[in-house]
Amino acid sequence: MAEAAGQDVLRAGSPLRTPRSAALAGILFSVLLITALTLLELSVPAHPGAPGTWLTDSRRRTAVAIALNLVPFAGIAFLWFVGVLRDRIGDREDRFFATVFLGSGLLFVGMMFVAAAVGGGIIAAATSGPPGAGTLALGRNVTSLLLNVYAMRMAAVFTLTAVTIARRTAIVSRWLTVAGLVTAVLLLVGVGISAWVELLFPAWILALSIDVLVAGRKAERLA
Repeated sequence: MAEAAGQDVLRAGSPLRTPRSAALAGILFSVLLITALTLLELSVPAHPGAPGTWLTDSRRRTAVAIALNLVPFAGIAFLWFVGVLRDRIGDREDRFFATVFLGSGLLFVGMMFVAAAVGGGIIAAATSGPPGAGTLALGRNVTSLLLNVYAMRMAAVFTLTAVTIARRTAIVSRWLTVAGLVTAVLLLVGVGISAWVELLFPAWILALSIDVLVAGRKAERLA
């Protein structure tokens, strides 16, 4: 009887804890990714074919190294965010959208990790001497394509499916669904125009997380 009562308490408490966990993970992911992307944009020349003389600047190398080291922690926080958010949706989750939602999220994290690994390899090679122009151009192009083309397109798909699920289950504010649609469209077509468009994805996740956190606190007060 005592064990059953304890399980009932855990089940009763999970709806209150789950939104807070998702919100904290989403906020952590957003802060880490925004920091990493900003450091990369400010430290690395925009054109992949730019000479590698910037690698001789210790401050730039340090900033890039910090950014690349933040990526794994951002990815872990994002996976936690996805898992906890799915738990909040629960039985209302549609299998089709759930598959696309989870798959695009995993692909986004995987491509982001590979891009960071390639970038980290370039920085590590630069410590023993300036890399060749061909090697540097290849590494920069691979990193740029993985992050700006493929990862951000998966982020757009993730945002679209998240918006669809949120609209059908009514788990977030309506303005966030509209902002999510705008973010997804810009990620699909606008990344090539400006690299700063990438910041829209973590910014939207940040807004979504804050909304989830506020909703969870309201639920706690009403309980």
